[in-house]
Amino acid sequence: MIGAVIRFVVSALVLMFVGFLIPGFRVGGFTGALIAAVVIAVLGYIVESLFGRDVSPQGRGLVGFLTSAVVIYLAQFIVPSLEVSIIGALLAAAVIGVIDAIVPTELR
Repeated sequence: MIGAVIRFVVSALVLMFVGFLIPGFRVGGFTGALIAAVVIAVLGYIVESLFGRDVSPQGRGLVGFLTSAVVIYLAQFIVPSLEVSIIGALLAAAVIGVIDAIVPTELR
């Protein structure tokens, strides 16, 4: 349980960093980033359940990257403090992918 909380806090911090770094991606405060991290995780789980592990960000590759961008873009319609443009979602997916490769948020 504590591991999941730590993962969501780290994910929220990454979203805040991405919001600072990427134009077209804005998240309002730590609470908004935490809610966005939970929503993105849930949407990612739903997509992975429907289409299989190949479309998940952990599946890597172009399909995983595009799926991540779509999940990030769709999250803005659920989280009021998240604003994402299409280009912002693509850039955010790329930056989050690089950060995830350096600082993984789950055990592999």
